[in-house]
Amino acid sequence: MRMDSELAPDTEPVPAPALLWSLVVPLKPLALAKSRLAEAADDSLRPRLALAFAQDTVAAALACHAVRDVVVVTDDPTAAAELAAVGARIVADSPGTGLNAALAHGARAVRSTRPSAAVAALNADLPALRTAELARTLAVASVFTRAFLTDATGIGTTLLSARPGSELRPAFGGPSRLAHLASGAVEIASDDVDSVRQDVDTADDLAAALALGVGPYTAQRLAAGAHAVRLGPSLEGQQ
Repeated sequence: MRMDSELAPDTEPVPAPALLWSLVVPLKPLALAKSRLAEAADDSLRPRLALAFAQDTVAAALACHAVRDVVVVTDDPTAAAELAAVGARIVADSPGTGLNAALAHGARAVRSTRPSAAVAALNADLPALRTAELARTLAVASVFTRAFLTDATGIGTTLLSARPGSELRPAFGGPSRLAHLASGAVEIASDDVDSVRQDVDTADDLAAALALGVGPYTAQRLAAGAHAVRLGPSLEGQQ
């Protein structure tokens, strides 16, 4: 029997009213971003695509009724200005020690002013993100202390959530699905949230996002940089 003073396991549903989430979105300096997209985009286009992916991600997230605000953790001045214009709050990556440290720092920044905030980490490279699919994902996440959504490959993670009173404890990078499972977070089992799963690291990922339908920032960037994009013949019409 669990005593009332003991914490509920992460895997136990927690009855609660609907939550409004603060999303923490990490973004590395644009010049260093998306190196694995070299097969699909040249050196001048990749940073611009990284920014466009983030702009579409933040715009879709802010349009979601389950999202209160979006905090972007970045030290890139161009990204900071452009994403602030979309509506994000910008927090400097003062730890400067990698992705998980940036996410933890962003979560602390949120809770420094609202200690009871529900916080979720969200990848910055979800250019096909659909507001309704994000809402469904967060609705499932809201009944668990901590929960996560695996990426389209089934290896990584695109979203990690922590209810009020629970630490985020991010373990992104590499086989993060297994790392988050090992940490006690619950895997969100939803088959109709492809746009929340489809992050973009490679040419194949970009093709998959284009098949889903990318947002306006990415679509405009691809159209403007069409001369620098290298896609297979069957995919060129999707730009």
